[in-house]
Amino acid sequence: MTVQSVIRKTFPGQVAVFALASALSISAVAQQPASTSSTPAPSAAQPSPAAQSNLSAPPKEGFWGRVNPFARKKWVNRQLDPIKGQLNELDEVNAKNANDIKDVDSRAQAGISKAQASADQANQVATAAGQQAQQANATAGQASGKVDQIHTTVNGLDNYAEKNTVSITFRGGSAVLSASAKQQLDDLATTLSGHQGYLLEVEAHAPGAGGTGIQNSTRYAEAVKRYLVTEHQIPVYRMHSVALGNAPVAGTDDSKPKSVRTSYVELRLMENSLAAQDGSTPRSNPSVSGAAQR
Repeated sequence: MTVQSVIRKTFPGQVAVFALASALSISAVAQQPASTSSTPAPSAAQPSPAAQSNLSAPPKEGFWGRVNPFARKKWVNRQLDPIKGQLNELDEVNAKNANDIKDVDSRAQAGISKAQASADQANQVATAAGQQAQQANATAGQASGKVDQIHTTVNGLDNYAEKNTVSITFRGGSAVLSASAKQQLDDLATTLSGHQGYLLEVEAHAPGAGGTGIQNSTRYAEAVKRYLVTEHQIPVYRMHSVALGNAPVAGTDDSKPKSVRTSYVELRLMENSLAAQDGSTPRSNPSVSGAAQR
């Protein structure tokens, strides 16, 4: 039996106590800070590559490693400072993102409001343009109506229609108007007062042959026109006369023209088609005086 075996059998409890004390003393020495040592550390040889890799590993805090339950407050703060910095940076990023989102939202709302205002303004402009188009259409319709009216007016300038006929008889070759003839002319002139768009055709007849009949019929036509101008202020330009002498006159039917046997002047009231549009047609009862004497 060797000495070591004797010692192990003799002193087993002492050996265990010695080993535990040695471990505790080594742990206490490792936990002491490096600055407390009063003597400089002896120079050592260059560490091996394995030792260098161990040096680059994260440092441990004493015997318990990184999860030391007895760690000091400073150590805990050193561990938490990087996390707090990252949290603060994350808060700043979130705040910046919130401000950017708020700015984008405000600009989007402003853009939407501006677009809505532009759309409303365009709608108003379109409505005004529609109203103007309707007004222009109405104006064009009125202009077209006026053009048609002018066209009708121009076409009707030379259109005259016979409305009334008055026959004035002269007896004994005298050009003096009788009381009955004057009354007929007065009635005709009364219907012409204040009216426009009419003409008087004065057609004079006399039974004399050749130039004699023409001269006599001229005197009869002038007597009628003179009376209308002097007594009733009928414009001269509205009366057109012709002296036919004893020229045969066509009958109302298809019979042959009859020769003139009595001196008379026939007045035909001719109305322009434009005058008939305003209801200002001059009318009078047609006289049949002298019709049987032709």
